[in-house]
Amino acid sequence: MARVSRRSMLSAAGTVAATVAAAKAASFGNPDEPPQGALNTKGNPASLTDPGPQNPALGAQFPSAQSPPPTDVSDMPMFWASFNNAPKRIQNGGWARQVTQADFAIAETISGVDMKLTAGGIREMHWHLAAEWGFVTSGACRVTILDEMGRAQVADVKQGDIWYFPAGLPHSLQGLGPDGCEFLLCFDDGKATEYNTLLITEWLAHTPPQILAENFGVPAETFAKIPLHQLYIFQGELPGPLAVDQAAVKGKLGFPPNSFTFSLGSMPPTRQTRGGEVRIADSGNFLVSKTIAAAMVTLRPGALREMHWHPNADEWQYWIKGKGRMTVFDSGPRAVTMDFNPGDIGYVKRSNGHYIQNVGDTDLQFLEVFRSPYFADVSLSDWVTHTPPALVAQHLNIDPATIAKFPNNKPEVMPE
Repeated sequence: MARVSRRSMLSAAGTVAATVAAAKAASFGNPDEPPQGALNTKGNPASLTDPGPQNPALGAQFPSAQSPPPTDVSDMPMFWASFNNAPKRIQNGGWARQVTQADFAIAETISGVDMKLTAGGIREMHWHLAAEWGFVTSGACRVTILDEMGRAQVADVKQGDIWYFPAGLPHSLQGLGPDGCEFLLCFDDGKATEYNTLLITEWLAHTPPQILAENFGVPAETFAKIPLHQLYIFQGELPGPLAVDQAAVKGKLGFPPNSFTFSLGSMPPTRQTRGGEVRIADSGNFLVSKTIAAAMVTLRPGALREMHWHPNADEWQYWIKGKGRMTVFDSGPRAVTMDFNPGDIGYVKRSNGHYIQNVGDTDLQFLEVFRSPYFADVSLSDWVTHTPPALVAQHLNIDPATIAKFPNNKPEVMPE
């Protein structure tokens, strides 16, 4: 047997170590060891094949999951969901579907409902244990609400308008002509479900007739024909003129001092750049909205919702139109990219960095919804440009003169 010297063993070990180090060498845009992404499979195409069972139609909607960028690393709780595969509850007069934390584990602070009402279709008079925030995606709707002082509001809302009903305040919704309405509902509790509300029909049906008589000061027989089961959504007659309904509900105390509705879509942009615009509604301008803040973001083709995070609340997203791609960053490091389409829902945990790209050829529009009285975000470029340049330069190996060219006015959407 040949004798192996200590020197030859060390030499061989050094060669192997050098080879492994070279194979794992990190580079700009390809930072991980071992390297990740299709970029690192050159010369070995079999690394990319997927011969197993698959659904091509579904997989094609998620190119970033099929082939993540090489800067993605590790994993995260799934932050994509969708109304598109949520079962509909269909009744004569409309339908509803929902995504709660039971369906979307990461979504702790907000649950969502997509609802359609026909012209004249009624969402039964009811109230919730959670606050309700609504956004009209199409058509028009008449809303009614009574506050705790006994002051009522009746209002018509159109596409782009929002409403906010505090927890416990009773309300109703009805589709208007000619085509009814569709709207998003957000509740300030991820576990809240649209199918477990307090309904007027159910309370009356489960109250002794004599109690009803004493409560309303009429004979018990007055209630003999009340529904014995919930109506939930049902077809009704189109309401009359708005002014007539408003006059009918006005009491001695008048109307609520602050409206429960707000025109988000038609308000002037809070921030506008060449890349798009942002409109924000929170308790600062929509005074009654004490537990939910929201932003409607529009990105032009190729634009970027800048790298940022929200220090005060988790972000629940509703994707309205266009095609988008979002990357979320967390400690670890962890970075994951996902694709979004109309009807999808996204969720970003508080203080997790993220950015959104418009990867389509039309405008991208989505809502950012927060369980908070106010909207807040921190811009990465704003932070970098408001930190002493010499300090930043030592972190990033970038010349201070170049750092001075970074956006320093919190653009929200790039390009400026």
